[in-house]
Amino acid sequence: MSECLFCKIIADDIPSDKVYEDDKILVFKDISPKTPIHLLMIPKQHIDSLAEVTEQDAEIMGYMMTKVPQVAKEAGLEGGFRTVINTGDDGGQEVYHIHIHILGGAGRMPFV
Repeated sequence: MSECLFCKIIADDIPSDKVYEDDKILVFKDISPKTPIHLLMIPKQHIDSLAEVTEQDAEIMGYMMTKVPQVAKEAGLEGGFRTVINTGDDGGQEVYHIHIHILGGAGRMPFV
């Protein structure tokens, strides 16, 4: 996955504003934030998109979902946050390495 932008960020070939990292995931600030707090959570294991997730990915996907509330709270989003996983071209995915957007900090967000 040498051409994957997020794999390059994981490898520290491209700098990022990291807010959390462990042996399984990396969380960093989005360079084009849509809300005052806009984080991206990525697995260190490359998975193209949610459409490509298999049973073998269940552990990392579950791990990520359990880390979202912790990361959101540490980022100051105690009042709530939104999570988004864009999937495929029609779903608005721009980088083909699965990632969870964690958004908030702008008060009550409109219902979608």
